[in-house]
Amino acid sequence: MGDKKILRLNSSGRSPWYHADGTVTKSYVIGVAGGSASGKTSVAERILKNLNVPWVVIVSMDSFYNVLSPEQSKRAHENNFNFDHPTSFDYEALYETIYKLKHGKSVNIPIYDFSLHARSDKTTTIYGANVIIFEGIYGLYDKKIRDLMDLKIFVDTDADIRLARRLQRDIAERGRDLEGVLQQYTRFVKPAFDDYIQPTVKHADVIIPRGLENVVAIDLITKHIQRELTERNLHFRWDLANIPIEDGIPPDVLVLPETNQIKGMHTILRDKKTARDEFVFYAERLSTIIVEAAFNLLPFENTTVTTPVNAEYHGMVFRQKLCGVSILRAGGTMETGLRRVHSDAVIGKLLIQTDPSTGEPQLHYCKLPADVKDHQVVLMDATIGTGAAALMAIRVLLDHDVPEENIIFTVYLAAPVGLNVIAKAFPRVKIVTSMVDPVLSKETLYIEPGIGNFGDRYFGTEDE
Repeated sequence: MGDKKILRLNSSGRSPWYHADGTVTKSYVIGVAGGSASGKTSVAERILKNLNVPWVVIVSMDSFYNVLSPEQSKRAHENNFNFDHPTSFDYEALYETIYKLKHGKSVNIPIYDFSLHARSDKTTTIYGANVIIFEGIYGLYDKKIRDLMDLKIFVDTDADIRLARRLQRDIAERGRDLEGVLQQYTRFVKPAFDDYIQPTVKHADVIIPRGLENVVAIDLITKHIQRELTERNLHFRWDLANIPIEDGIPPDVLVLPETNQIKGMHTILRDKKTARDEFVFYAERLSTIIVEAAFNLLPFENTTVTTPVNAEYHGMVFRQKLCGVSILRAGGTMETGLRRVHSDAVIGKLLIQTDPSTGEPQLHYCKLPADVKDHQVVLMDATIGTGAAALMAIRVLLDHDVPEENIIFTVYLAAPVGLNVIAKAFPRVKIVTSMVDPVLSKETLYIEPGIGNFGDRYFGTEDE
């Protein structure tokens, strides 16, 4: 069980965080408790497999043992420390981790080395989940953690079976000897189960006798969870397209002046007959102008420099860190423009794609600078239609502690409905676009007259 701390499926993407009315979508949390070696992890993994839904994580309580003092560590190596007592776990860290996961935030899960009785220097990073399965002997012990759960399960397995499994596991996987395991079981494991773990069964919604062998019970639980998840299903983009919004463009959106140069470049980019090399050239030229306009919104400071003729010049300087974040794939078309304006900018990536069966945006990949919260962030995409992908991307940045006012969203083209949706949800996010088209088709969700599939045209992968 030592190497089964977290299990993550990435076969599909993460669903939206927001309903169309702006309320937050929370993850479904399942708590699985039971005695040591009762089969909690196996039951959790079977539920995960049976659910067959994307972005399910298993978080093990074993990852959250308290850090031992030197004296406690010495006793642990002598099999003389009670790891099965309730006080052996860090409940505050557990609560914070599950709370953040439930609300879609990024967390770092400790890695515990059972052979050394210590936490490793490394951690496992998890960002978001549709379903969280939390398993541990005291999974139902702490009330604050219980209150985060949507379903509470207790795995009830015979004591002799649990002892046999513990002997096999601790000797084979954790480097213990037979005498040490039996001594620890008699002194600590059994009394802890009788005094503290077994009483938590009263908090369970479901009790599974015999653990993994009880296929019928696990199947019924899986079907119940699937029903719950189905009731939470969203029609996110289509709902957004039909939200009543105020007329016009939000006042804080910066639309570039419609100069002859801007209109000329749009004419070339919108023409379906434009050759790819010409399309790329003008796309990068336009992206540079958009990014330059966005840079005017950054917080500059007054400064004074000495010129080559020893005179003073009173100017402005940008002293903060800056990074770009591309919403792949179309957002990658703006990276050249960003590099031209700020050559040292680091660039993160978000892969947000539409599920072809539902039309909903899904997060498939997230790679951001470790200190992204300390940066001014230029978020880049080609277009804003309904605003669904934009809401998800902004939510990802906020979940990584980027202040809302530090985000500037840059696009080539936008529809009024998407601009208003973003402005309503995140009023402090600044948006810069080179043009706004008047129509978003409610039948197809295409911007009209539009600019086509920008990413495919730019990268040369559009079907001929």
